[in-house]
Amino acid sequence: MARFFDVHPHDPQPRAIAQAVKMIRDGGLIAYPTDSCYALGAQMGNKDALDRIRSIRHLDDKHHFTLVCRDFAQLGQFVNIGNDVFRSIKAVTPGSYTFILPATKEVPKRLLHPKKKTVGVRIPDNRVVQALLAELGEPLLSSTLLLPDEDEPLTVGWEIKERLDHQVDAVIDAGDCGAEPTTVVDFSSGVAEVVRRGMGDPSRFE
Repeated sequence: MARFFDVHPHDPQPRAIAQAVKMIRDGGLIAYPTDSCYALGAQMGNKDALDRIRSIRHLDDKHHFTLVCRDFAQLGQFVNIGNDVFRSIKAVTPGSYTFILPATKEVPKRLLHPKKKTVGVRIPDNRVVQALLAELGEPLLSSTLLLPDEDEPLTVGWEIKERLDHQVDAVIDAGDCGAEPTTVVDFSSGVAEVVRRGMGDPSRFE
């Protein structure tokens, strides 16, 4: 049965955040709110949690997982990013965008796209996520909480707990959450390609 954390959206309780992060460090899989919609999150090197995310979402090995980062200093450890691309990303970050970029050797191979050797990265504009990342001290392995055969992601904490009670270890509820996934921009070729339209305005990359 999943643990349920009810936290304040702008001033999340440190004790609840610490307990959720301990569950992540102990191998747990959590559902948590972001500035776009709910996501599934786990520790970066956790193979079991990665398999559980694939199972919940029915994902194949070509799916781009995302490393949710606290800031650019952290993001720069895990992806190769040139000056022009950096400026483009910096202009909309933090925000509801995921960027696909060539991964560095710091990223576990199982997280990479098998052919492109790329990974998704993002810096969310959300205080609950920022509190989790500050406590964790490393990026959060993440994937949008979009269930198979459903067009829209889940957005309500108690509903997520009801539906995924035996598939995740914790649900963090911070009230209203966005109803769209992030906009995904693929920069792996050095040129922006919008591969998913979502919360972030895609027009600046088209």
